[in-house]
Amino acid sequence: MFLFLNVYLFPSGTHVMEGSGKMVVTAVGVSSQAGKIFVLLGAEDVEQKKEVKDMTPRNQKKSSGEENLLNKQEEGDSVEMQPKAGEVEKKTHFTKKEKSVLQGKLTQLTVQIGKAGLFMSVLTVLILIIRFAISTFAVEKVPWNDACAPFYVQFLVKFFIIGVTVLVVAVPEGLPLAVTISLAYSVKKMMTDNNLVRHLDACETMGNATAICSDKTGTLTMNRMAVVQCYFAGHYHLKLPSPDFFPTHTVDLLLKGIAVNCAYTTKIMPPEKEGGLPRQAGNKTECALLGFAIDLHRDYEAIRRQFPEESFYKVYTFNSVRKSMSTVLRNEDGSYTMFTKGASEIVLNKCCKIVSSGGEVKAFRQVDSKAVVNSVIEPMASEGLRTICLAYKDFPASADEPDWDNEGQILSDLTCLCIVGIEDPVRPEVPEAIRRCQRAGITVRMVTGDNISTARAIANKCGILNPGDDFLCMEGKEFNQKIRNKHGEIEQKRIDEIWPKLRVLARSSPTDKHTLVKGIIDSKALDQRQVVAVTGDGTNDGPALKKADVGFAMGIAGTDVAKEASDIILTDDNFSSIVKAVKWGRNVYDAISKFLQFQLTVNVVAVIVAFTGACITQDSPLKAVQMLWVNLIMDTFASLALATEPPTDSLLLRKPYGRNKPLISRTMTKNILGHAIYQLVIIFTLLFTGEHMFDIDSGRDAPLHAPPSVHYTIVFNVFVLMQIFNEINARKIHGERNVFKGVHKNPIFCGVIMGTVVVQIIIVQVGGKPFSCVPLSLEQWLWCVFYGFGSLLWGQVVTSVPTRILPFLKSGRQDTQRDAIPDDQTEPQEDDFEIDHSEMERKNSRVLSCRSVRRIKSQMQVVNSFRDNVCPFESLESPKSRSSIHNFQTHQELGTINEGPSSRSPNPPSAPPSSPPSALPSGTPSTSPAGWADGIAVDPGPAQAQRRPSVDVNLEPLDPFSTT
Repeated sequence: MFLFLNVYLFPSGTHVMEGSGKMVVTAVGVSSQAGKIFVLLGAEDVEQKKEVKDMTPRNQKKSSGEENLLNKQEEGDSVEMQPKAGEVEKKTHFTKKEKSVLQGKLTQLTVQIGKAGLFMSVLTVLILIIRFAISTFAVEKVPWNDACAPFYVQFLVKFFIIGVTVLVVAVPEGLPLAVTISLAYSVKKMMTDNNLVRHLDACETMGNATAICSDKTGTLTMNRMAVVQCYFAGHYHLKLPSPDFFPTHTVDLLLKGIAVNCAYTTKIMPPEKEGGLPRQAGNKTECALLGFAIDLHRDYEAIRRQFPEESFYKVYTFNSVRKSMSTVLRNEDGSYTMFTKGASEIVLNKCCKIVSSGGEVKAFRQVDSKAVVNSVIEPMASEGLRTICLAYKDFPASADEPDWDNEGQILSDLTCLCIVGIEDPVRPEVPEAIRRCQRAGITVRMVTGDNISTARAIANKCGILNPGDDFLCMEGKEFNQKIRNKHGEIEQKRIDEIWPKLRVLARSSPTDKHTLVKGIIDSKALDQRQVVAVTGDGTNDGPALKKADVGFAMGIAGTDVAKEASDIILTDDNFSSIVKAVKWGRNVYDAISKFLQFQLTVNVVAVIVAFTGACITQDSPLKAVQMLWVNLIMDTFASLALATEPPTDSLLLRKPYGRNKPLISRTMTKNILGHAIYQLVIIFTLLFTGEHMFDIDSGRDAPLHAPPSVHYTIVFNVFVLMQIFNEINARKIHGERNVFKGVHKNPIFCGVIMGTVVVQIIIVQVGGKPFSCVPLSLEQWLWCVFYGFGSLLWGQVVTSVPTRILPFLKSGRQDTQRDAIPDDQTEPQEDDFEIDHSEMERKNSRVLSCRSVRRIKSQMQVVNSFRDNVCPFESLESPKSRSSIHNFQTHQELGTINEGPSSRSPNPPSAPPSSPPSALPSGTPSTSPAGWADGIAVDPGPAQAQRRPSVDVNLEPLDPFSTT
């Protein structure tokens, strides 16, 4: 007997994991399946082989084996698995890696800011030089004197230092540091969330992901096969019943068949940790059957010890032809018993008997077989279960031994024991994780090798497909037919017609997954370029993991090939960890935006103050050393504080930003300009009127080497304190009012703020001439803190200004393309790019207020209408009581309306004799407590509302915050 295997051989070797038999090697190298996968992972290998061939001297002859192997590598023996020559050359010639989303945006923004800063610094130096020359040589009529040249040079050096200072402050040299700190901090924290980041840029790229193509087995499912349904002893059980439900001798026979007819290398082992799941070793389907035996409270190990493998008389191993496995045991009386398991339809057709409910064996006709297929096997398959039929056959002792080589005769006339439905359970956290991904604007697609029925059932359980969805589920064969033209070539246009609605791709090959991922990335169907993440654990997932923008590999069940091709490794094999990766990726993006909002505010104010002060007073109010300290605050310290903000769940309540979303939104622009206006007003007020406000000497128009002044020290101190308080404002970039929310969760931020304040106090009080400062009094410090604290109060004013009423604000972007995520995947927003929480709060407040007033008026109309047309106690009401619903309800006399008919007198004294006992309109039930609330008849339905012509308002709940 031979067992033919297609072994994937590499120079590094091949591992035989299970099975026994003789091996025939049919392919090696790039001709094997695994070799083809490696070709897709790095197509440059083929090009390197070509270069080696071209470099070989003509007089050097190769062996025929080497020549044939090289030709085979060049030409390829499988069009399906290997890339075409054009694709290989394209990958070889274009080896430059595409920039990440954030990297591209930061590069563009940094260049723009750098140009603006260079322009302002050059302009400052030119204006200072021109103004000095005009005032000195034209206004004051000072003649040129060579002896005064050193004096003029000192002025030029001073002007140059001011210009360099403006340039240093304007150029965001701290931006790369902020990105590095944010990414490094996120990568470290992601390790605690079971995300091992192999490539740093994958962290922020994941925050912009718009699609996830996920493998099924081991990713969405637990890769732990389990029997969940069975047809046993004449009963179809949707849930496994108690073992006492079945006849004992039948269960023992079933257990014996499972124990000996499964590979002895397959076993269920105790969990590694207390409270964990038992470990499955070996074939997963056989592990499910052994687990079924354990659920029946039986010990299969005892059966195996009784019947070791050496005692097997005959074994018919599983192969793709017979679709079953059989083991023959020889009994002590000379008879034989054969146990068989395999594909349910095939094994069932070979059965002529079946075990009934009482444990007796009865005839099993062809009609009965079809009935079982229709009523048992097909329902199991429709739920995505793998169906296995377990049967046995007894060979009585006789002089003539059966012809064991005649499989057709041996594997016939079986007795059906049981049919089981095996499920690979969905990970319990996966449905919620997928819902969160969909809420975050990320489309999840399943790409699996299972049949389409199983894939569709798993997709329904995971939430990838929901009832009523107009999405596509197709097999790899159909997918290939639709994306290729008549010449067999893949057309991007055909892919674009499929992938937007494709949710499940079943029976797919590694090339199909690679083609789908490449097609989505290269698609021009949407204005926004898709950012695709791929998850997988097998070697077959390698090409798609390599091609994707972000590849996730499973750390436990994943192969080395998958891990090598991935960008992030999930150490817990948990799909929900991907959601955490998305959250951290978006947090990196927001952290950089927070830093930019803070830094650009400092840039705008510092540059304008330095430029204006220099042009007016021929000296910058902020000296060079002071500006460097400010630059240190807004670069190093701010990047450390704002780039370490922890993520929040609110990050998953919006769409991905996309590649065209600007780093500086309109809301951020409003905040930058708003805070810059406040700071400029305060600084210029102190600069030109500070000496009168604090009754001190003016620091303007000081000589070249004049000592530090209290005036300019106050200006510098107020400027720094405003930046410190504005750093707290910069924690929120979407219009949130509570800027202190979650600040206690970031000890680094608190430490940076406190450290900056302490260092500022030291610089001002003891810095002296190096920092151009003089000590300030307590009163002056309190005023400085007051002006700085005003940034927080002013931030609330800026937040209250709606962004939509400022049409002159534009986002800091080059492209104006919209983020083209399908609207049915996320909640609608007014602006896909903007998230203005303050405006949303104002809108909700107006809606709730109007709703409350409207409902109160409706209730009052109901009361008045009910009183005027229905109430028999009108004479008991005073005019004053009619103005309040509370007075109407608190009358003791009117409380009888709430009573049932049995408690009312037949003829109330104040009611007309013809009044009905209940004093209600006809057709209104008087005994139903659900129709009443505090003496008011509540309409239980539109049909009864039509029978009350006196009540013409629609009753709504009293809760003003109800959304119905």
